[in-house]
Amino acid sequence: MISGSAACPCSSGLDFASCCEPYLTGAKLPPAPEALMRSRYSAFATGNIDYLEETLLPGTREDFDAKGAADWAAASEWTGLEVRHVEGGGPGETEGVVEFVAHYRQAGTERLHHETATFTHKDGRWWYVDGIMGVKPRRAEKIGRNDPCSCGSGKKYKKCCGAAA
Repeated sequence: MISGSAACPCSSGLDFASCCEPYLTGAKLPPAPEALMRSRYSAFATGNIDYLEETLLPGTREDFDAKGAADWAAASEWTGLEVRHVEGGGPGETEGVVEFVAHYRQAGTERLHHETATFTHKDGRWWYVDGIMGVKPRRAEKIGRNDPCSCGSGKKYKKCCGAAA
């Protein structure tokens, strides 16, 4: 069990009591997707599996495997969280996306869980909707014919990869 004065497992740099503990105990609701995602990581680190289920968007809980989550949490030493990208989730917004890497150790082997998670604001609070492993695809910028080619050749796009297009 983590004491309130210990560093928060979510790697925020704050102590547990000032960071994720109030969310895990139900004293406060996470104010944004990143805070919810950090608290879910802390729930894994502290074995609070009920919190993981409670923060799932109602209607998406039927396939939650509490035993599997508990087994994974217990068999792992949670060594840190890296937030790579946050999109949306500001005041007045109803959707948010957080790309993160959860670091952990299992049976002496360093591992990571890289996920892009989707969140929604409904009924006055943020909920975890789902996640995909790795990076969420972002819309690619269109390359102009006179722009440098994206392959790195140094040629203009129209004289390189764009010549066949």
